[in-house]
Amino acid sequence: MTSSGPSPVASDSGGSRLLTVLLWIALVVVVTSGVFAVALWPETPPDTSPPTRPGGLTLGEVTCRATSLTWSGSTDDTEVTRYEIFHDGQLITSVDSEQRSTAITLVPATTWSIHVSARDEAGNTSPASDAVAVTPPQCGSDAKAPSTPGGVKAVADGTTVTMTWDAASDDVGIAAYDVYRDGAKTGTVDGVGKAKKFTFIDFGVAPSSGHRYQVGARDGQGNTSPRSAGVDVTAGALCTMLCGVAPVAKETDIIGGLVELPDGSVLYSRRDGHEIVRLDPRTGQGVSLGEVPGAAGTGGDGGLLGIAVAPTFAKDRWIYAYLTTTTDNRVVRLRLNGGVLDAGSMQSLVVGIPRGKFHNGGRLRFGPDGKLYVATGDAQKPQVAQDVRSLGGKVLRFNPDGTPPASNPFGGSYLWSIGHRNPQGITFDGRGRAWIQEYGDGAADETNLIVKGGNYGWPACDGTESKSGDGCEATDLLAPQQTFTAAQGGCLGVAFVRDVVYVACAGSSRLYRADVDGDGALADLQAMLVGTYGQLRTADPGAAGTLWVTSSNTDAAGKTETQILRVTLPTK
Repeated sequence: MTSSGPSPVASDSGGSRLLTVLLWIALVVVVTSGVFAVALWPETPPDTSPPTRPGGLTLGEVTCRATSLTWSGSTDDTEVTRYEIFHDGQLITSVDSEQRSTAITLVPATTWSIHVSARDEAGNTSPASDAVAVTPPQCGSDAKAPSTPGGVKAVADGTTVTMTWDAASDDVGIAAYDVYRDGAKTGTVDGVGKAKKFTFIDFGVAPSSGHRYQVGARDGQGNTSPRSAGVDVTAGALCTMLCGVAPVAKETDIIGGLVELPDGSVLYSRRDGHEIVRLDPRTGQGVSLGEVPGAAGTGGDGGLLGIAVAPTFAKDRWIYAYLTTTTDNRVVRLRLNGGVLDAGSMQSLVVGIPRGKFHNGGRLRFGPDGKLYVATGDAQKPQVAQDVRSLGGKVLRFNPDGTPPASNPFGGSYLWSIGHRNPQGITFDGRGRAWIQEYGDGAADETNLIVKGGNYGWPACDGTESKSGDGCEATDLLAPQQTFTAAQGGCLGVAFVRDVVYVACAGSSRLYRADVDGDGALADLQAMLVGTYGQLRTADPGAAGTLWVTSSNTDAAGKTETQILRVTLPTK
């Protein structure tokens, strides 16, 4: 692994590069027949120009499981080698440069946002095409509801209630079971498969309170069974696993980052609105502190993303933010002056982090060593994750004033670790170790323990699946501490509270809890709040052993139905 030193010259691949100086080198060789001068020309400069944006993306006929796509070609200063097709930032397939169309497989009744990007021989990726949305219909016609689930039982262990029931029947197939507590839906269990018994665990039930539980079945067409007979249970007095969940506030924007201040109020960022909001958890009321200058959306996951404050916030009033601009991603800081952001105080600390429609990363947090750690994405340019000249696909570490510490492993640059795809969460355990939660390429999401100078494998390795070359078998790569399949995951946020790790997952609508040993191994992994609050995006530690979690059930600007939740946890 080669090191990279700092440079004042920003490049569009991110970070800094020294300007190339053309050199003539004359080699004089004396032989018996005379003197020869051999001139060596400099190397051809690397190709850093991306192809143009593909245009005219159009859907063909849409069936319940498939559609076709066509688009107009891109141009490049060298040669376009392939086109890559994505849904919601996830690679579906790729085709060679001669093709301008392809067929893709869909999931019935599931909305996807699809775009195409072009890639050249050097690995440069074009801006994404305009996206098209597709929602295929259900396959076939089915008007018959499933049968009512039977054999329903519920048992309380402190504030945790475990519910079981027998499988229902349907003429086509059960898609899911919805669980109700006191008439309100409290969770969902996947019903696909041949299981005869199903289980749902309800966490954080109010201590010493009585409740009635029911369950209903539904099929793929949305037909629902009558709810089962109710089963009554009384929770115990002792808090177990999770003590309670309190919805504190609602939002209409994606929350990019959240941090609790020393006075108990909460700051959070509005990704698409580019504002920082101060929330009073006692009242649920939020007040905008103002917009962060220069923030810009990407039509994907860019915008105003993570925020952080240093342990010295009470004195210095600096708020640190990771934002997308029209040209890059960057880390800035600006002061809170009374009740507003002081735009005139804003300082750009690190610039030139590559931007993309998706894979912008953007979480940041101060470590116990007083340094700021920042997780960056590969901006849909996988090759940058292994390029130590680029700031993309990395964990960065720098001083609060934006200077790189001499103790960083890559020659005084900002880089702390490399080989990341799209990290979305960053946290520290009680031993001061950094962890990130990384969104995968369909094979697996990763929970990674970050070590100084570590290489986490992307793009050759995704989770534990080899993608190219030696892949995950390469000896210098570090394996994730935990992986989550697509059905289990879509995991974005991560936080430690009292040395227990919590992972927030949007795709599978759940919160994982696990114990962690001294070697970083996760044990007793438990899925909680499955389907209770929808897609969980962020997880951030609060004061006095609490956990802040946010949910958002769409990704459309201004229409996200976001909730901010405060989770109370056991004291031991």
